[in-house]
Amino acid sequence: MFDQMEWDSADDGLGDLMDEPPYLSESPQSKLSTSSISENEFSCHCCYDILVNPTTLTCGHNFCRHCLALWWESSHKNECPECREKWEGFPKINILLRDATDKLFREVVQRRRAEIQANPKISQSLLAFQRYGDNLGRSRTNQHKGAGFFFSGVLSALTCVAVMVLVYHWSYGVVEQHDLLISKPVSRWTPEEVVSWLEQLGPWAQLYREPFQQENVNGRLLLMLGEEELLKSPYSIENQAHRRAVLAELDRVKALGVKPPQNLWEYKAANAGKSLFLLYALKRSPRLTIFYLYLFDYSETFLPFLHTCCPAIAHIDQEVESRFLETQVEPSWRQWAEFLVKYCLLPYQLIAEFAWDWLAVHYWTSRFIIVNAMLLSVLEGCALWRLWTRARIRTLPQKMGNHLWKMLSQGFAFALLWPFVPQFVCNCLFYWALYFSPIINIDLVVQQLMHPETQAL
Repeated sequence: MFDQMEWDSADDGLGDLMDEPPYLSESPQSKLSTSSISENEFSCHCCYDILVNPTTLTCGHNFCRHCLALWWESSHKNECPECREKWEGFPKINILLRDATDKLFREVVQRRRAEIQANPKISQSLLAFQRYGDNLGRSRTNQHKGAGFFFSGVLSALTCVAVMVLVYHWSYGVVEQHDLLISKPVSRWTPEEVVSWLEQLGPWAQLYREPFQQENVNGRLLLMLGEEELLKSPYSIENQAHRRAVLAELDRVKALGVKPPQNLWEYKAANAGKSLFLLYALKRSPRLTIFYLYLFDYSETFLPFLHTCCPAIAHIDQEVESRFLETQVEPSWRQWAEFLVKYCLLPYQLIAEFAWDWLAVHYWTSRFIIVNAMLLSVLEGCALWRLWTRARIRTLPQKMGNHLWKMLSQGFAFALLWPFVPQFVCNCLFYWALYFSPIINIDLVVQQLMHPETQAL
């Protein structure tokens, strides 16, 4: 009986123990395991401090998010800082481990977060790391976008076809009529071609069209004309400005042996390789290209470019009848000052202003060039802003040196390969850069302006 009473009392105690809630019945072993948790088990293997935003790699090692970003930015390698195993995809924050460290080491984590946020270098590294992950995810999405990728390929194919059709049409149709006097020697000009050359000097030249027609002046007679002949009958060009304009253009014709280019298409026909080089070079590096024109093509290209973009203040009674005479005058110090400011700060604005001056001659082409210059200005501003916000503005001289070497090597390679490239291919590249490059730059500008600055902390 006594034994039965002992068993009953034991059963009652066991029942009472089982009725207690689990959180009130903490065993000594659980207390021991909780108290035995140390900071070393939740420390980063880079900074050896408590993990902040712990990120787990595919190899299983955990690191602070900012430590991993600094390692990636300095090494440019997608591998574990400890075991050097490459990770797959883009590392994500371990949410379970982050919540655990926030609860166990709240004060330490809060202090470290404040220190990280106060450090601009770490913040920029985190932004760059997150931007790399966004671009990686965007590229993977583009690889599997199905119908969108298909239609993009179809659009690119149609664009290439449109470029080739445009090149074929302009190479053998519209531009052909401008090529005759540019490629034909002056001594072989017919009287009709001499009159056509005279009319292209300006509206004022219509006054002297009839004498040239009556005298049946051909190319050989044109080369023998001088100031005395133009002043006497039957030409009777008594206006001194008109006579100077005709003589200046005549001197250019004698020096070149052909008619000098008067517009973009004639310039391209006379200088096919140079026009293609300038088109791409002005887009990639306008400052170096303008400096190249200053050194090696001062009178023919640089001076007209400067006078067009930074015109001199002309008096009301001043009458300049020849565009060539106007652009061969040495610029004033005001023009040089305006040009240098635009050259250093807004080089693409110079290109836009030059295209705007030719708006009456090249209606749509000038508009394409102006839009492209605006887009390239925005892209250049975004690139400088990224350098400034990432505290990498000190690397600008190094980047400029690398860019200079790249442009020089590409220009040298172009000079070597240009004679072997078919003219049709060069025309395709020319019209692609002229008319379809702005479409690509619009997409780049949208990506730069609409891309959100991701806060990783």
